[in-house]
Amino acid sequence: MDYKDTLNLPKTAFPMKANLPKLEPEWLERWEAMDIYGRIRQASASRPLWILHDGPPYANGHIHMGTALNKILKDLVVKSRSMLGHNAVYVPGWDCHGLPIEHQVDVELGLDQASTDVRQAMDPMEKRRRCREYASKFIDIQREEFRRLGVFGDWRNPYRTMAPAYQATIAREFGRFVGRDLVHKGLKPVHWCMHCKTALAQAEVEYEDQTTPSVYVKFPLKASAPVLAALGSRPVSLVIWTTTPWTLPANLAIAVHPEAIYTAVDLDGQALIVAQPLVEAFLRLPGVKGRGTALPLAVPGRALEGLVARHPWIDRDSPVVTADFVAMDAGTGLVHIAPGHGEEDYEVGRRAGLKVYNPVDDDGRFIPEVAHFAGLTVWEANPRIIEHLRAVGALVAEVSLQHTYPHCWRCKNPTLFRATEQWFIALDRHGLRQKALDAIRNEVTWIPGWGEERIYNMVAHRPEWVISRQRVWGVPIVAFYCTSCEELLLDEALVAHVAGIMRDGEGADEWYTREAAALLPAGTRCPKCGGGEFRKETDILDVWFDSGCSHAAVLETRPELHWPAEMYLEGSDQHRGWFHSSLLEAVGTRDKAPYRSVLTHGFVVDGEGRKMSKSGGNNISPDELIPKYGAEVLRLWVAAEDSSEDIRLSHEILNRLADAYRRIRNTSRFLLGTLADFDPERDRRSYGDMDELDHWALLRLGGLIARVRRAYEDYQFHVAFHAIHNFCAVDLSSLYLDIIKDRLYVSAPDDSRRRASQTVCFEVLTALTRLMAPILTFTSDEVWSHIPGRGKPESVHLVVFPEERGEWLNERLSVDWERLLEVRGEVSRALEAARQQGKIGKGIDAVLYIPSAPEEQWLPLLEAKGENLLTTLFNVSGTRLKQRAPGEAVRYESQDIPGLLLEVVPAQTLGWKKCERCWTWSPRVGEDPAHPTLCERCTPVVTALQR
Repeated sequence: MDYKDTLNLPKTAFPMKANLPKLEPEWLERWEAMDIYGRIRQASASRPLWILHDGPPYANGHIHMGTALNKILKDLVVKSRSMLGHNAVYVPGWDCHGLPIEHQVDVELGLDQASTDVRQAMDPMEKRRRCREYASKFIDIQREEFRRLGVFGDWRNPYRTMAPAYQATIAREFGRFVGRDLVHKGLKPVHWCMHCKTALAQAEVEYEDQTTPSVYVKFPLKASAPVLAALGSRPVSLVIWTTTPWTLPANLAIAVHPEAIYTAVDLDGQALIVAQPLVEAFLRLPGVKGRGTALPLAVPGRALEGLVARHPWIDRDSPVVTADFVAMDAGTGLVHIAPGHGEEDYEVGRRAGLKVYNPVDDDGRFIPEVAHFAGLTVWEANPRIIEHLRAVGALVAEVSLQHTYPHCWRCKNPTLFRATEQWFIALDRHGLRQKALDAIRNEVTWIPGWGEERIYNMVAHRPEWVISRQRVWGVPIVAFYCTSCEELLLDEALVAHVAGIMRDGEGADEWYTREAAALLPAGTRCPKCGGGEFRKETDILDVWFDSGCSHAAVLETRPELHWPAEMYLEGSDQHRGWFHSSLLEAVGTRDKAPYRSVLTHGFVVDGEGRKMSKSGGNNISPDELIPKYGAEVLRLWVAAEDSSEDIRLSHEILNRLADAYRRIRNTSRFLLGTLADFDPERDRRSYGDMDELDHWALLRLGGLIARVRRAYEDYQFHVAFHAIHNFCAVDLSSLYLDIIKDRLYVSAPDDSRRRASQTVCFEVLTALTRLMAPILTFTSDEVWSHIPGRGKPESVHLVVFPEERGEWLNERLSVDWERLLEVRGEVSRALEAARQQGKIGKGIDAVLYIPSAPEEQWLPLLEAKGENLLTTLFNVSGTRLKQRAPGEAVRYESQDIPGLLLEVVPAQTLGWKKCERCWTWSPRVGEDPAHPTLCERCTPVVTALQR
C-alpha cells in the first residue's frame, strides 16, 4: 500500500503566495462592508480612552513616502494601544488653509507672476471657493491613499480646518488671546516672501546654503573724538561688515560690543576702526593686504558709544550704540544696524529710540525715496549698491561668502527680513513664554528624550509669534477700524460674537460676504470718537495658528475624544511647527499643554542616507511601490527600523523586507497546515498533558509575548518586528516546528502527544497573529480567518494582545533548555562533519553516541532528559549516552563545551533499517510480517487506520 496516504500531512487553503497588490484591496472592501473601525469602537467601548490626536497634513497633492511613514506610524500606535486594552479613537484630519493651497490655485489661474498682486487679482470669495474645491478634491484623494495603506480611522467623519465649526473655533481662540491681553499689532521686522507677498512664521522658513557677496564698508566719523586722539589728524572711519548690502539704505546706526577692545588700521592715510580680535584677518583682506598697517589704539567698545558717523552716500547720521550680540568670529566687530530689517537690529533701535525704517515694499522693491535704486528689487540692487560703494570710495573690500540663508518653505525663494505692520502674540507678556517652558519640562513626556531640549530651546529663544498673513484663504483676524479716526476695535466679546456668526453660518466666508455693520453687534460705537462706521481687518491668521487650535476644535468638541490628548506624533521638524504652535495656543488660553506625550520620527532618505527629491533622481512614491510590494511591505518597512532616526528606503531594503515577510507568512501557513484536523474545543490538551519540548515552546512564546507587548508599550516597533521575525525563523522554523514534524505527520491523528503539539501550534498561531496585527494589518486578518475554532471574533483587530500565562513560566526549564540547545548546536556540527565525509545524508540517517560529557553540569542534565527526548531534540534515529560507538564513527570533540565528545554512526552500519513511512532507522523494522517495511512505531498506527 502507499503509506504516504496514512500520514497527517499539512493541509490549508491559506495560499503560499500572498499576491498582496490583489489581496489587500479585497480586504479593504471586506473591512468597509463590516465597518471595521465602528466594530473596533464597539468592542473597545468599555476600555479606558486613549487618544492620538492627528496632526493634519496639507490637503494639496498626493501623499509621498514621508506622509506614508507618518500615517503608518500613527496606525501602529493606535492599533497597538487598542490591542493593549485601550479605547484608542483615531480621528484623522486635514489642514485646508494657507499658502500651499492658495499658491496652487494661483498657479492654475496663471496668477503666479511677479507682476501680479495675487491678493487683489480676483474676487476673494471666488478665490476661497476655488481653494475649498481644491482642498476637498485632495482630501478625497489622500483619504483613499491612506486607507490603501491599511490605516484605520474615522474616515467618514474626519476633521477639516475649513469646516465652519472649526473656523469659528479658530476665531474664538484668537479672541481668548485678546481677552488675556496677549495680542498686539505693530511695525516690526518679520520674514517676508516677496514672491508669495506675505509674512512668514519662523516655522515657515527653511535655511539653505547660498553664496552671496559680503562687503566691508567705511562710515566716516563726523568729528574727531578725544578717545581716538592717538590716531592724530588722520580721517577716521568705522568699518562695518555685512552679507546683505541691500539693507544699507536702511542703516540708522552702528553697533559695537561694549566689552570688546577696538583698534585701528592705517590704509592710505585713513584710520579704519575694527575690533582688535579681527584685525589680523582684516589686514589679509583683498585690497587691504600689503597696504594696511596696525595703529597703536586700544579702546573698549563702550568708549565708542555716542560717536556719530555719516552714511556712506545718504545724508544721514549713524550713531554708535552698544549691543551684546556683536560677535568676534567674523567681519570687523562693528555691525550696521537697520531696525527695519532685523530682529536684533529692531531691539537695539527700540532701546536707542531709532525709527523703524523699511524702504522696501511688499514686492521686494525699493520705494521711490531711495536714490539710485528706487524700483529695483533688493536682489537686483545688491550688485549696484556694491558698485556705488566702490564709486564713492566707501568700499574697503568685497568677499564672496557661502552661508545659510532663510528661504520660503513654499516657493523656495530667499526671504527678506523687513518691518511691516503685523499682528503678534506677545510671548513675554503675562508669563506666557515661561508657562510654556514649564509645561515642556513638567507636563509632557518627549519621545525620544532629546525632543525636550530641542523644543525648549526653540520656545526659549524664539521672537514674538507673528500670527498675521496677507492672504485670502484662511480665517480672518477679527478686528475692526473706525473709519472716522482709525481707532482699533478689538475685544474678546466682539470676537466671540463674530465667531458665533461663523459657527451658525458659512464659517469664515461670513467675513467676506457681510459688511462690517452686519458682523458687529447692533449699536456698536467707536470708544474714541463715537463713530458708528467701521472697516474690517484684511489680514488672515497664520495657518500654524489654525492647526494649533485643533486641540480646541477637535479634542474639546467631539464626544468620543477628550482633552488633553495622550499623544501628538509627527516628524521632528514639528518641534518648531505643530507641536510648537499647539503648545503656545493651549498654554496661552488654558495654561496647560494639549498633549501628555509627544513622539517624533525621522525623515525618509534613500539607501545611501541622502535626502529624497525629484530633482535628485532618488525619489520613490507610494504609488510606485504598492503595485510591486503591496502596502504590507511598506508597513513592515516603517516598523522594521528605529523611527526616531532617519529611515532609509531603497528597493534593496524593500526586497530584504519582502523576504522577511515571506518567512513570517510561510511560518503562519505551516502552523495553519498543522491544524487541519484540529478542533480547539475538542482536541486541546492541558499544559500538564504536554511533554517538555512543548513546555519549552510555550516558555519561549511567553517570552515573546512579554517582549513584544513591552515594545509596543514603549513605541519600539522595530523591537516588536525583529522579535516576531526571529521567533518565526529560529524558535519555530529552525527548532520547534522542525522537531515536531515527525510526531505531527507520523503519529495517529488522535495521539495525545500529537494533539499536545497541535495545541501548542494553536496557541502560538493565535498569539503570533495578534502580536503582528498592528504591523501586518492585512496578513494578520487573513491568517485569523483561517484559524480553526468556533465563536472567535470576525477580525483579529477586534481582540487584544495575548498575555503570558503563569504556568508557562519555568526558570529551571529555561536554564536546562539553554544548555540543551547548546548541545544541539554541537550535535549539528558533528552531523555536518559526517555528512561532509559522505557517511550520512541527513541527521535522521545517524545514531548519535555521547561517550562523555562534563560531569558537573552537562552529563547529569543529559541523563535526566533521557535518550528518547534527546533523539527527538537532535533529529536523529537514536541516541546513546555514555557509550562508545561500535566500529568506525565520525568523532567530534566540542570546543565550546570542553569534555563533550560526540560520535556519529550511520544507522545502516548498525544493521538498522529505514522505515518506509517515517524515514527513521530502527533495528525493529519488519517485526510485523503484515508490514515488513515499517518500524515498531508506524505499524500500530497503520494497523489501526486499516480497521
